[in-house]
Amino acid sequence: MTPVLLIAAYLLGAIPTSYIVARAARGIDLRQHGSGNLGATNTYRVLGWRAAAPVFVMDIAKGWFPAAMFPLWDERASAHWALAYGAAAIVGHVYSVFVGFRGGKGVATSAGVLLALAPLAMLIGLLAWSLVLYLTGYVSLGSITAALIVPVVVLAQRGNGPVFWLCLALASFIVWAHRANIRRLRDGTENRFGRRRQETA
Repeated sequence: MTPVLLIAAYLLGAIPTSYIVARAARGIDLRQHGSGNLGATNTYRVLGWRAAAPVFVMDIAKGWFPAAMFPLWDERASAHWALAYGAAAIVGHVYSVFVGFRGGKGVATSAGVLLALAPLAMLIGLLAWSLVLYLTGYVSLGSITAALIVPVVVLAQRGNGPVFWLCLALASFIVWAHRANIRRLRDGTENRFGRRRQETA
């Protein structure tokens, strides 16, 4: 049953929440507006917080549910399969089969996985994200900062076990996914949250 659940985790993560909400709310393809990113930040910029809030919650749930619940349904599987289920959901979100393999950057879905596997590290990462966003207004910088802090917290708390390596891989991917934002931050051209309608984070 494990391979079936792995596929299910990918498909669950691949549900394009922001695309569906944008279609339902305004009949638009979110990939053609704002940054073109299918995530909560771009949803907020284009459609406002009422549309972005359920997208954010659902994107987190897409990561939490497979990592937390799927291992309970397959008692034969190793506990490490929780990591695989969570990773599959993140891959599904970023490379969704339902929208031409073009999704979001995986931050919220990764947070959902961490909520299931390393809740303390996720909480500290969320606090870091919130603080950086409050101080700078940059969603991208907050996301990168949180991604880098989480593996450090997991290492201090649990050592260099499987969860640490997953967090390190997620941090590397999130930094890579924000490479264009890093260039704009360096050049001073990155958009600040709440300042403009087009978001590039």
